[in-house]
Amino acid sequence: MMQIELYHPLWSAAGRMVLDLRLEVQPGELLAVYGPSGSGKTTLLRMLAGLAHPERGLIRFGEEVWLDTKKRWVVPTKRRKLGLVFQEYALFPNMTVRKNLEYALERGQPKSEIAELMHIMELEELADRYPAKLSGGQQQRVALARALVRRPHLLLLDEPLSALDTEMRFRLQEYILELHKAYSLTTILVSHDVHEVIRLADRVVLLEEGKIREVGGAAQVLSLPGWVRLEGVVSRIIPGAAVVIVGSTELQVALPAELAQHLREGDTVKVALQPSGQPALLWE
Repeated sequence: MMQIELYHPLWSAAGRMVLDLRLEVQPGELLAVYGPSGSGKTTLLRMLAGLAHPERGLIRFGEEVWLDTKKRWVVPTKRRKLGLVFQEYALFPNMTVRKNLEYALERGQPKSEIAELMHIMELEELADRYPAKLSGGQQQRVALARALVRRPHLLLLDEPLSALDTEMRFRLQEYILELHKAYSLTTILVSHDVHEVIRLADRVVLLEEGKIREVGGAAQVLSLPGWVRLEGVVSRIIPGAAVVIVGSTELQVALPAELAQHLREGDTVKVALQPSGQPALLWE
């Protein structure tokens, strides 16, 4: 389990605020951090990675203490078993894909471990290309693979797909899920994309003005500000309801009799998450 306790004054566009939170992350969990710009999402990831330090705080990952300000104890980033991916790819332009991955190897780590990652990420045919010859989606796949070269226990993703088009973002979400499961990772994802959060996350943290407003399932957390509209596909129709797949989430939506005759399996529909957390079919 990961234990996080952080307190730190910050300045945002709205003025001074305080990052003040306590959170536990379960082993193997994919946790999404969601909230408005300036709420402290990226600062949280930077502190977990050791790239920024709080005024007061404790970060414990399993049996390892990465930060304890009371004891003046800080483990540097390179000694924390984690991978970090930002929106910017930050690949070395003068190195091929293979060399970018090999550069991330630890001393004594065999180069043969690169082959497995390249296979999972479908990078074999791109191995000898330089970043300038890759598309944005290809570069982001390399960045994801590089973050996993050292077999981290924790993967931190800071809006890694936000600059990509919808189709490419969808494909890379599949890669993230596959890597998360294949490497038994604990993953923390910062995202502003509602569909991405619902598709990927086991739990969602809603962060506002540096404080946790809510923690729970996507339907519960994302419905708090009001009605959230999503698009899904009808999986099956049962008496009085339709089962709709949104990303990897299955929602059972009440289906009035007068609408049932117009709906078929495979139809694309819009669903709204009400403030109560209950899904409702939008008939337009």
